[in-house]
Amino acid sequence: MEKADIGLIGLGTMGANLALNIAEKGFRIAVYNRTTERTHEFAAEAGPLAANIIPCDSLQALVDAIKPPRPIILMVPAGAPVDEQIAALDPLVARDDIIIDAGNANFRDTRRRMAELAETGPRFIGMGVSGGEEGARHGPSIMVGGPEDSYRRIEPVLEAIAARYEGEACQAWLGPDGAGHFVKTIHNGIEYADMQMIAEIYGILRDGYGLEARDIASIFARWNEGRLNSYLIEITAEVLDAIDPETGKPIVDEILDRAGQKGTGRWSAIEAQSLGVPATAIEAAVAARSLSAMKSEREAAEKRYGIPTSSAGAPSEQALASLEAALFAGKIVAYAQGFAVMAAASREFGWNLPLGTIARIWRAGCIIRSQFLGAIADAFDGAPETENLLMTPTFSQYMEAAHPHLRRVVAQSAEAGLPVPSLSAALAHFDTFRRGRGTANLIQAQRDFFGAHGFERIDREGSHHGAWKKD
Repeated sequence: MEKADIGLIGLGTMGANLALNIAEKGFRIAVYNRTTERTHEFAAEAGPLAANIIPCDSLQALVDAIKPPRPIILMVPAGAPVDEQIAALDPLVARDDIIIDAGNANFRDTRRRMAELAETGPRFIGMGVSGGEEGARHGPSIMVGGPEDSYRRIEPVLEAIAARYEGEACQAWLGPDGAGHFVKTIHNGIEYADMQMIAEIYGILRDGYGLEARDIASIFARWNEGRLNSYLIEITAEVLDAIDPETGKPIVDEILDRAGQKGTGRWSAIEAQSLGVPATAIEAAVAARSLSAMKSEREAAEKRYGIPTSSAGAPSEQALASLEAALFAGKIVAYAQGFAVMAAASREFGWNLPLGTIARIWRAGCIIRSQFLGAIADAFDGAPETENLLMTPTFSQYMEAAHPHLRRVVAQSAEAGLPVPSLSAALAHFDTFRRGRGTANLIQAQRDFFGAHGFERIDREGSHHGAWKKD
């Protein structure tokens, strides 16, 4: 039997779809799942693609079925299961074989695993894959970190299976060790902020203006035809328009308002804090999900404090235009923060992350794909020395026009008692970022007063202390 070009372990939804994608592109793939029944069930359901699939009942059989040097993709849950799988494979594979972790791993775990395998183990790659189950099956965005020569050996497969934007594959090697998984983490952090801001605008339309779900759907559908065109805006219109077959009501109105999270958004906020980079719109989105989980507490608080009643009536075209511009401005700030975190990590870990390339490989396949990303790629290409999107010529012009609308929407929402945590954080970030002289001078004075931490002066160099009048 002809041997496989690549192997894959873990036939859950993502792993199965990725394996079918690889088989469909003409590569032979050996597959293994911890439960043998699932392995053979998968192969039986593959239809004509089964000719390119080799089901294996053991890890040894998987290794034996792949042409050396063997690339093996892991599609197992992040954390301990990855370490366990590496430990099980290590004695079976050769020094130049490649283990590819394609799950949502913490990049620090990826760096550790590479260091542990560097001396005696196989090669290791950390590969971020975005696009959900549909992307895995038909073309995801792929972010690779690890040894570049190992990437080049699997590049033909990744090039074939990745999503395409105007013919260009949405996959790239982004740097050594944990670079790929770090970029995927920040992608997910931006995704959190993007989704939260969309939900906040939905909340204004629902609770502030009293619109029904299907009316809000038509607004998002219209916005998707303009500068907000993106996968998330598109699916927002679709889910708001969907009817629950059991009740005949909009299905979104039947869904409990308690959002889940798997950790990557929280990791992005933690890493931003560790690097000393403000990512407040992302942090607010993570906090909003945590607040959403506090359902009983929120219900008790509503009974205690009440909530304002809406009396705004249907929104005017001017009001809708302002909401659209506010969402656009908030989105710019969230992306600027995410890319600033990646720029800082690039310096910290010596990755030399290509920010323009990252924006390009996100234009298709991934969850945050949008036409907006093409403008980001062009902005960084046109000003490669600029690390903050807000300082590029194109996006500074966008913000000049859009931030008054963000200000108006946040102010009106605050007055009406409508929560807009990510939009508010985006506005506060922008206002703080653009003010040359802030208020941290007072904080430095306070720190010196109670802790003798010292401060810098505006008229001379060095560390100084104040002549504070203390008891």
